[in-house]
Amino acid sequence: MAYLRGIFYSLPVQLLFLHFRKYQILLVFWLVLFAVVNGSLMKSFGANALFLAPEYLGNVNALSTAIVGASIGVFIMCWNITTFILFSQHFTFLAATQYPFVKYCVNNSVLPISFLTYFLIKSYSFAHYKELIPNIEIIFLTLGFLVGLLLMLTISFFYFFGADKTILRSLQPLFNTTKNVISHLQPEHVPTNSKVLINAEWFLDSFRKVRRCRDVSHYSRELMETIFKRHHFAAVVCMVLAYLFLIIIGFFLDYRVFQIPAAASIILFCSILIGVSGAFAYFFQSWSVPALIIFLIVLNTLFESGWIDPRNKAYGLAYDKANCPEYSLHSLQQLANPAAVEADKQNMFQILDRWKAKQKEDKPLLVLITTSGGGTRSATFTMNVLQRLDSVTNGKIMDQTFLITGASGGMIGATYFRELYRQKIKGTYTNLQSTEYVDAIAQDLLNPTFSSFVARDLFAPEQKFKVGPYSYLKDRGYSFELALNANTKGVLNKRLKDYEQDERNAKIPLIFYHNVITRDGKKLLISTQPLRFMMQPLSDSTRPINPDAVDYTTFFASQDPHNLRMLTALRMNATFPIVLPNVWLPTEPVIDVMDGGLRDNYGTDNALRFMSTMKGWIEKNTRGVLIIQIRDRMDGGWENPYETQTMTENAVKPFFLLQHNWYKMMEYGQSDMASYLIGNSNFSIQQLTFQYIPGKEEDKAALNFHLTQREKQDIGASLNSQQNAQNFGKVALLLNTSKDKLAENKISVYGSPGAAQQ
Repeated sequence: MAYLRGIFYSLPVQLLFLHFRKYQILLVFWLVLFAVVNGSLMKSFGANALFLAPEYLGNVNALSTAIVGASIGVFIMCWNITTFILFSQHFTFLAATQYPFVKYCVNNSVLPISFLTYFLIKSYSFAHYKELIPNIEIIFLTLGFLVGLLLMLTISFFYFFGADKTILRSLQPLFNTTKNVISHLQPEHVPTNSKVLINAEWFLDSFRKVRRCRDVSHYSRELMETIFKRHHFAAVVCMVLAYLFLIIIGFFLDYRVFQIPAAASIILFCSILIGVSGAFAYFFQSWSVPALIIFLIVLNTLFESGWIDPRNKAYGLAYDKANCPEYSLHSLQQLANPAAVEADKQNMFQILDRWKAKQKEDKPLLVLITTSGGGTRSATFTMNVLQRLDSVTNGKIMDQTFLITGASGGMIGATYFRELYRQKIKGTYTNLQSTEYVDAIAQDLLNPTFSSFVARDLFAPEQKFKVGPYSYLKDRGYSFELALNANTKGVLNKRLKDYEQDERNAKIPLIFYHNVITRDGKKLLISTQPLRFMMQPLSDSTRPINPDAVDYTTFFASQDPHNLRMLTALRMNATFPIVLPNVWLPTEPVIDVMDGGLRDNYGTDNALRFMSTMKGWIEKNTRGVLIIQIRDRMDGGWENPYETQTMTENAVKPFFLLQHNWYKMMEYGQSDMASYLIGNSNFSIQQLTFQYIPGKEEDKAALNFHLTQREKQDIGASLNSQQNAQNFGKVALLLNTSKDKLAENKISVYGSPGAAQQ
């Protein structure tokens, strides 16, 4: 019992209890780290991969893990510094020891050691089973992490050793004479501090030596506070250095060498937040919450007055306030007036005629490709599918495709493949089926984006860049585009106007991008061609239908719309919530847009509206339509059912039901739309669907902008599933057998890819 009592009343255990009794907000940071590493928090954003397999200069290596280790060392020191400042009144006996802060760190190491142990176990598991890294390389990764961690801790402790010596020298004059010593003793009639919340009898003098806590009640309170306050100043210097480091990183973030692993940036950000939280609690005490509210009010006032404006813009678009178009029902109705709609339809008919002219049959099969959102997972799967289609059709797939549309990551992969095809017909690229293009599109985009969010968006001085004559603020949206451009070797660093003539002459398939306008949920349709005929559905009613979409090209006619960067169009189409910033547009009132997948995640809505508008031309000039749908999840709504097991999950189910089933309900509605179109069309419509179905559920690729090695392999292997293999064969038959005709009876396989008519 005496042994157990000694453990209970030891300083490490008492400090652990103290953390749970006071300033629990500081424990949230540890909770977040544990949850992220465990995969319980933000796993869908790929946060656990950022920590467990950090990338630096495009690789997971000992240097990348060393940087993360060093950042965790900074976090541990900031945690110790902040809690040391807040709790020093509860263990005044340390002031009478040599190197009091170092001894505090030793006794406050329960949480850090627990996290480090857990982190290393999870890192090994992730590296071995997800990144497929051999054990010998994992050893080097672990050594790199430990070297970075120990180096940072060593530097910190050497700093505090020096600080202790400086503090000791500054205090020596207080004890030069007997009179000075007596003046710093506690008078006998003064009661001891009753606010102490811990009762420690033992403390760790080092990790190998235990000492009994010394009674320092005979020293005056002023002397103890003097000693601790001088340690507090030395501690604050550490946090200021971390802040300055992030500013420097943010300022030079365009250079790859400064693009440290995102995990390191996030941890450094948490380190500063710990310091800020501690400062609020220390200086404002019970006034911390009012002080925080006042700070937020001031920040909001500066934003409203225009002193600070962190909003992201569409790079290439002119933001001239004098010519901003009005965003209103009246202006959209005027934009989609019958004469304008007819003019855009005639323009599209001409492009369709040019497409038909280059086909080798009188009534060719019109091919539309739709691809789903899904981050890098969908981009990689789309690239794999298009390469296989190019192979099985002997290079005909792009020649016979008229339109590509979809959302988010799928459109990144499809746009990249189309650009490679464009380069090929210009004589630059020859092998569209090279695996280097899959590797390129599968490269990480999450690390540079998160690093920019922490280092540039929050801390770095304002930096700008230009697209043509227009300047824009660098933020994580810019970093995302910079990384995508680097991954694809610069082939997408173009503007819409670079594609306008090739699309108009039907040399390459048209692409329709779309975003969701957050103000009212309408679509913003982006293309090189005017699409006012897509702004509202067809109707045989005498009641006019209000537009539910906006044609980008004509609506922003005065804002130089074709100067928009292709990289920006892709980012706007793939604005993953939180990860990427919403893009605000120059309208009155101001609107902003985000990921188009919220409205049409599969591109089906765009394809159906296009077919319904062009159905007269399709009936007269083609033998039918083949819709090739590429999607990163199973159809039919059977994937990822919403199940509740705990009482809490059951209680919050009504609040998350819609969010969880959003894409499934979208799919059901689009199937109804397709059925209506099929029943009212005089041409055959067939759909063949290629789905990413993981070999094992635990190997399924996450929905984010980062893929592990195992996830990349699993995506590639899914091409060979029975259903996908059958549909590759059907596409080859349909496109390679030009004399065969589609069945005269209208037989649709919409939503049932396994039953497509050959």
